[in-house]
Formats: sequence, C-alpha cells, structure tokens
Amino acid sequence: MGNKNIRNAAIIAHVDHGKTTLVDAMLWQSGLFRDNQVVRERIMDSMDLEREKGITIMAKNTSIVYDGVKINIVDTPGHADFGGEVERTLTMVDGALLLVDSAEGPLPQTRFVLQKALGLKLPIICIINKIDRPDRRPEEVLNEIYDLFIDLDAEESQLEFPVFYTNAKLGTASADLGEAERGEAKNLEPLFAAMLKDIPEPPGDPLSPSQFLVTNLEWSDYQGRLAIGPLRRGTLRVGDEVVLLKGGEQVLKGPLKTIYAYDGLRRVEVPEASQGDIIVLAGLPDAFIGDTVADSEHPEALPPVVVDEPTLTMEFSANTSPLAGKEGSILTSRKIWERLDKEALFNVSIKVGPGLDAESHQVGARGELQLAVLVETMRREGFELTLGPPRIVVSDVGGVPHEPVELAVIDIPEEYIGVVTEKLSSRRGQVVRLSNHGQGRARLEVKVPTRGLIGYRGQFMTDTRGTGLLNTLKVGSVPYQGPIKGRSNGALVADRRGSAVTYALYHLQPRGQIFISPGEPVYPGLVIGENSRPEDIWVNPCKEKKLTNIRASGSDEALRLTPPRRFSLEDAIAYMREDEVLEVTPKSVRLRKRKSSPH
Repeated sequence: MGNKNIRNAAIIAHVDHGKTTLVDAMLWQSGLFRDNQVVRERIMDSMDLEREKGITIMAKNTSIVYDGVKINIVDTPGHADFGGEVERTLTMVDGALLLVDSAEGPLPQTRFVLQKALGLKLPIICIINKIDRPDRRPEEVLNEIYDLFIDLDAEESQLEFPVFYTNAKLGTASADLGEAERGEAKNLEPLFAAMLKDIPEPPGDPLSPSQFLVTNLEWSDYQGRLAIGPLRRGTLRVGDEVVLLKGGEQVLKGPLKTIYAYDGLRRVEVPEASQGDIIVLAGLPDAFIGDTVADSEHPEALPPVVVDEPTLTMEFSANTSPLAGKEGSILTSRKIWERLDKEALFNVSIKVGPGLDAESHQVGARGELQLAVLVETMRREGFELTLGPPRIVVSDVGGVPHEPVELAVIDIPEEYIGVVTEKLSSRRGQVVRLSNHGQGRARLEVKVPTRGLIGYRGQFMTDTRGTGLLNTLKVGSVPYQGPIKGRSNGALVADRRGSAVTYALYHLQPRGQIFISPGEPVYPGLVIGENSRPEDIWVNPCKEKKLTNIRASGSDEALRLTPPRRFSLEDAIAYMREDEVLEVTPKSVRLRKRKSSPH
C-alpha cells in the first residue's frame, strides 16, 4: 500500500551536467510562475557561494503538481566534496533521475551517486542532457552508462531504465534521439509522464502508527530547529503526541507544534501530512539527522542515515597574528567552537573534535573544496581564523596504516598527456586507463593517494594551459604510499613589522614571486612571496631608499613592480606547507610561518 498522489525523486549527476537548470525548467512548466514574472536563473541555488561558484552545495527540496500528482523533487550537489548531501538526500526519495552530459559521458561523481542509488534499490530514469552540444555523442554515452550499471552490479530489473534526451536550457525532453537532435521536442511532458509511471509511489501504510525520518535540519529564528524528511508511514496532525528516538532510545515526548509541506519553492503550514510526503516539523529542539519521530504509543525507530567518513582534517583556531581584531568581529576560540558545533549539526559529512591544543579544533571533511566553503562562509559572518595545513585521515587496517586513495578522471588535449602523467607519477599516481574520444582529446584515469591531490589542481591548470578537466572520487584506501614531494620552492618571509614599500619590493623581485603590494601591512613571519630556490629567506620588505644630496641621471626614475600573485582561499589552503598557517579574516587571506623569527 502506498500514496498514489505523491512521487519523491532526486536529481543526481556529476557537477555541471545540468541538474539545477533542469529543475528550473520543471518549475516553469509546472505553472509555478506567472508568464511575466521575473525569476533569476538557477532558482534552487539560493546560497551566495552557490551562485558565485556556479555549483550546488546544499541539497534543496521543491515540489510540482502534474496530472493531479504532487512530485517532490530534490536537487543534489554534483561535487564529490558534498557527497554527504547526496547520501542523505537519497534516503528521502523513491526514485532518481540520473543526468549525464551528452559529450562528457559518465564521470567520477556519476559513478558515486549511481552506486548509492543502486544500493538503495532506487529505480532510475536516465537523462542524456545538453543534446544540442556540437560535440555530442549520445549513442556512445548511453553505452558507457550501461557499462557503468553493469560495473556497479546493477540488478537485471535496474538495467531496464527509460532514456530521455533533453535540452535543459530550452526545457525539452524526448525519448526519440532523432527528434531531440532535430530540436522538435516541445516540452518536458514526456519526462513528467515517465516520472509518474516509472517512479513508484511511496511505500507504507497511511493507517499504521506514524514514522518520520529526519534527513535534514534548518533553523528558524521564530521556531528554532526544523526537522525535514519523509513521512514513511501513518498520518501526522498538529497536536499529535510524538516521541523522538535516537538509536532506538526515547529522548523527547510531546505534542507536535507545526507541520509544513512544500508547495513549489514555498513552505506552507498544513494541519496534517499524509504518508509518503516530504515535510518539515517544528518543535523538536533535540532532533538530529538520522533520528526518528514516531507515534508515542508505538515508538518504532527507522534505520539511521549513514554517510562515508571524512578524508581530510584541518586545525581551526582563533587568529593570533599581530593584525588580529582589525578586520573581523568574531575573534574568540569559544565562538569558533560554537559555530563549528552548529555546522556539524546541519552537515552530516563534517566531523568536529578537539585539536592539538586547548585553543584549537579539528574539522574533518571530504575534501579541500568543502573545507574552503566552510571557511569562506565563516569569514563572511565576521570570523577571524588561523588554519593549519590539510592532513589526510590515516586508518589502521590490521596494524598497517592505510590512507585514502582517489580515482582522478582527467580530460585533456593529447599534447599534455606526458606532462600530466609525469606530475601525477611523482605524486604516487598510477594510470589505470587511457582512452581517446577523438577531436584531439584524451581521457586518463589515474589512481592517486588523496595526499597527492592536495595542491595539484592549480599545477594541473597551469600544465594544461587551462584546457584540462580534473574530477576525482574516493575509491577506498591503500597502505601508506610513502613520502610525496610537496611544494619545491621556499618562501620570502618578512622579518619585521611595518608597511611594505615599493623600493624594497622592487629589489626583492629578482629573488622570486611577490604576493603583496606596496602599503600593505607586514609582520615577522608573514610570507610575502615565493623564493626561486628551495630554502626560506627572511627579508625586509619595509626597507626605504636612503636619501642623499647626490643625484645621478636616471637614478630616481619610477620603479616598476610586477603585479603580485594573489591567492584565492582554495589556492592558499592547497599552497600551505607543514610549518605554515593561514590567517583568514573577512577581508584578507595571509600565509605565515608558525615561528615569527628565523632564530
């Protein structure tokens, strides 16, 4: 027995294959907006960072109504660092739309999300998107998708998936490849009809005692913590006596205060919710992801949400540099701990624990990007932080230390195969596959320890002149692979406090690359540039020209400085050495040595 008036579906894909754009088109064609209504692109990407980076970071819920049936749609992230969001989301739905680019084909995150969906026995609707690309190869891509299903040990019934060819930007879908390529598809109705036909109604008995699984949390300034998730069975009404179960143990009992349901992009308050719907409950201050809200007379717990463990850790502490407190408003270690504790509450793939000393906190995450997004969010809130270099999480397997290993899938022009394989080999990488898709481009698949990928993306973009695509996916662990050579160049380090001057920076330029501009504040230990040699050099960037009463022709001409190299937050995290830390404020990102003197 199920609820035939509801369907729950997740959209899963590799990053930048068009998930959010397709959801936009679905919302428009469902009649959610007026014809003349002004709506921004990528409606579902509501965070500032999502809009700036052009990626989805947090999973979002919405709903549409087609042919009298409510379809709850969850837009998921495509980047491997936010895989925890995908794993959590898939426990909410009964089917998935797998989106694949018609030219790029299945990539690492495609494998990751599909593996999770198949493991949960979810039926799949396959969508080959961007069918208007001039370099499209839909038949080959479809064969690659079948190969991926077989490689992931899909059941025979899961291999019989419907296939649609879409242009998400135009909002068209067709099961006929020729019709899609000729641009004759009119709208997304064939896809909507397939969702009603091929995605099963939510299983469960609406007459049984209620069971609700908490799969996401949000915060309301008026109602406190909000628990989001699917109502697995039964019916919930405002005022019902419910219990909160953690690991099968009852921790809270009381009446249900408020229930919300999704209507398009809005949350609307409803007096009751039916089995199968994705809803929001208020009035559960102790709810956490994986908990169960159940009928008080028949308290039965659902299986909790399980996500993969972090692969990287980083030390967070208060800013202790001589410039601390000049640019931010939240400075204390206690406030940082409270903020990280709150992040761990809402983000299941983040782990927070005590650091190496009483003033620091250790944060575990899936990758550099996830850590950088957390730090960027905190600095925008006014925090000043000191960050240690990222370190891998080493596990013990039978007394042997193991480290995480990743599969790097690399699309590059053929002329760069040599330089890329050489650099990855020096980082303990092993090429497992090399294929050629024509048009002068090749695809490399390389197994490389996570350690070897820290700081590699910038080098990769330089080596391939910005023409390469690098995607990674954690595929397990291997025995510790031994030392990996890090940054080969030393640093130019300031030896005193003051302001940088043009004269000093001009005469330091021959020693290497400069990171600062004249007039910027400096202090002992601040890294102001990269040495052209392996060792660190302590220098005086504040040295001014001595004035004399002797003038020579041409000696006082304007000094021309090379523009300084500026780091983004992600670049700076990847660039750090073990003896360095990163000072992050709302306005600045500064690299400095742990010691403030060469002695």
